[in-house]
Amino acid sequence: MTIRATPIVVGVGETKNCSQKVSDAIEPLVLILQSIHEALKDTSLSDSERGKLQAEIDGISVVAPWTWNYYDLPGLIARKLGVEPSYKTISEHNGASPARLFDEAARRISFGECKVAVVTGGEAMASLMACAAAGKMPPPGWEEADEDAEGIAGSSTFRKAHNIGNTHGIGLPIQVYPLYENAFRAHRNQTIRENNKESAKLYAEFAKVAEKHPMAWNYGQPAADEASIGTVSKKNRMICFPYPLLMNAFNNVNVAGSCILTSTEYAKELGIPENQWIYPLGGAGTIDSAHFWERPNYFASPAISKSLDAGLEVSGLTKDDIGIFDFYSCFPIVPKLACQHLGFSPSKPEKPITLLGGLTSFGGAGNNYSMHALAAMVRELRKGNAENGLVLANGGVVTYQHVVCLSTKPRKTPYPDENPLLTEVPDESPAIEERPEGEAIVETYTVDFSRDGKAKRGFIVGKLCKKGHRFLANEEDKATLLQLASDEREPIGRKGWVKSAGNGKGRNLFCFDAAEKL
Repeated sequence: MTIRATPIVVGVGETKNCSQKVSDAIEPLVLILQSIHEALKDTSLSDSERGKLQAEIDGISVVAPWTWNYYDLPGLIARKLGVEPSYKTISEHNGASPARLFDEAARRISFGECKVAVVTGGEAMASLMACAAAGKMPPPGWEEADEDAEGIAGSSTFRKAHNIGNTHGIGLPIQVYPLYENAFRAHRNQTIRENNKESAKLYAEFAKVAEKHPMAWNYGQPAADEASIGTVSKKNRMICFPYPLLMNAFNNVNVAGSCILTSTEYAKELGIPENQWIYPLGGAGTIDSAHFWERPNYFASPAISKSLDAGLEVSGLTKDDIGIFDFYSCFPIVPKLACQHLGFSPSKPEKPITLLGGLTSFGGAGNNYSMHALAAMVRELRKGNAENGLVLANGGVVTYQHVVCLSTKPRKTPYPDENPLLTEVPDESPAIEERPEGEAIVETYTVDFSRDGKAKRGFIVGKLCKKGHRFLANEEDKATLLQLASDEREPIGRKGWVKSAGNGKGRNLFCFDAAEKL
């Protein structure tokens, strides 16, 4: 019988380049290497023993960066570290990747397929944007870019896709997450203003956390308060209803983070103190439909719910066993959906639900935000602030989810053999009508705003009253657009009419019923 190893985290490291000067631009590869060396230092080993640990790295898992397309980023990292790992991988573009790679690394150590695993990622978007604004290339020394690789976060994929989302100009995160916020609000019978207040209060609390986190982009700056977050202004313009700027992820940051995992056996051999050990207990993740219009509804996420439940179960825990949570928070709706499923109040959660402060105040860190959450969780558990912690990583447009649980105590059984969830949640969506005609009802919606603060375009997800089939549409007229953009009356559940535009563009148009009682 093969004896399974017990995986542990022995080092976590982070780094940040605060400068946004072109001359100070440091590429993601360098930031990543800095964070790995910080993680090696975090093991509390002597220089010679750290060198031995580094030499034994045989697994490198990298979260794909938005900033720069490398030809072989895991290979570059390996060469710079002077190692030849038997396992190298780079993730797809989504924010659930850090948790998934972490879970998989723990599993490989458990099976004896890996002795020392590094899970890492980094971004230099602030530097890249500074270069773009100056009309300059990054300073000499950056690795050559792979010009044929996929663009930032798959944005080019969205532009090229031929589907009803693209036809109607919707599919980006800033557009789809608001669809969920609006539907979630209506499902709970909140008014639009009550919902805004709840979101502002939630993010004000998150901002206080980021204010004290050294790796946060806003570290040291006064935290934005509830009034400034919830009030639309020139500095806090509406992006897509109901989210003003300070409820959107802020991605222009220069940060990197790494975790080092090994087995208890090798940690003992090296002499890594046991008070440095944190035990991964298990993980689980799944995916909702890549096409947001094929989701069951917009007031819940089956992938979030299933990942939370399975992640806890496979780790041998219940929600009551968790002392600290970190819920991904690119927009307020993600922590709200997680809280709703676990029975917490989003405005007054029973336990901490962020260790970083969210992607607005901490910084988006591209796909790598939850790597920093994992690092923060390890530190909190080491301090004795909780026995067990849970990290929920989210990606796409409420699409990709992965949960991992960590503890100060080991599992009683070997690390789980596999992810307990199917790759994708089975499709349970209503039938889609691509060319709808007739009376219809609004299921959810959002509105794009221009930089001058004016409503620009409406996006409606609706259902035909007779068939119950779902459709996508834009607004037909200015009156409908202004009603969608107003906080005076709830558009969800209201009736109107939908038709195909007939202009060769394939768009559908929706307007509210003029005869509807106001």
